[in-house]
Amino acid sequence: MDIKKLQAVVVDALEDVKGQDIVMFDTTHLTSLFDRIAVVSGTSNRQTKALAASVRDKVKENGGEVVGLEGEDTGEWVLVDLGDMIVHIMQPAIRQYYRLEEIWGEKPVKLGAAKRKSTAEGKEAAAPKAKSKHLAASKEEPEAKPVNERKPAARKTAATKTTAAKKPAAPKVAVGKTVKVAPSKTAQAEVKAKRAAKAVSAEAEPAKKVIRRVKKAAE
Repeated sequence: MDIKKLQAVVVDALEDVKGQDIVMFDTTHLTSLFDRIAVVSGTSNRQTKALAASVRDKVKENGGEVVGLEGEDTGEWVLVDLGDMIVHIMQPAIRQYYRLEEIWGEKPVKLGAAKRKSTAEGKEAAAPKAKSKHLAASKEEPEAKPVNERKPAARKTAATKTTAAKKPAAPKVAVGKTVKVAPSKTAQAEVKAKRAAKAVSAEAEPAKKVIRRVKKAAE
């Protein structure tokens, strides 16, 4: 198995079981025994064993070889030998004590970039190639609409304009004009009665004055 594919498979296997602080280093300049070394933490004996089993199974499923598996009895430090790669699965206290990163960590490998590259290569191999540029261009061109589909829209617009033209205009309402109303017969009679009473009182006023003078003279 290619080393890049192997490291991608190992990282996926460790992430499936929630491995913590996964790191990987290129060791080709330090030893000829293996090309990569991976270090990961497990919070308990059960998790370290599960991480080792996940790496073993994933590598075998993808056609890789598992040379050996050590440390499963205690679960504090489990080592998985994959030939070109050694995976160290350690509990946090053991990892902090031995500090393998200081021994092998001169050339760290970026795990995200390696996984993306491996995935991209697989997609390119699976994707079918276009038969010709002419066919590819013809597929991208938008489909032309037939002329018959456009005529009903024009007729509909003309019919709408004709209907709008035939609508009668709203009647105008005059604002601000005062309408005079003729007085009723009862009101006219009351006015006449008041005028007659005023006339009578005006005519009787001189007679009243004469009577007053006669009374004063008699006294």
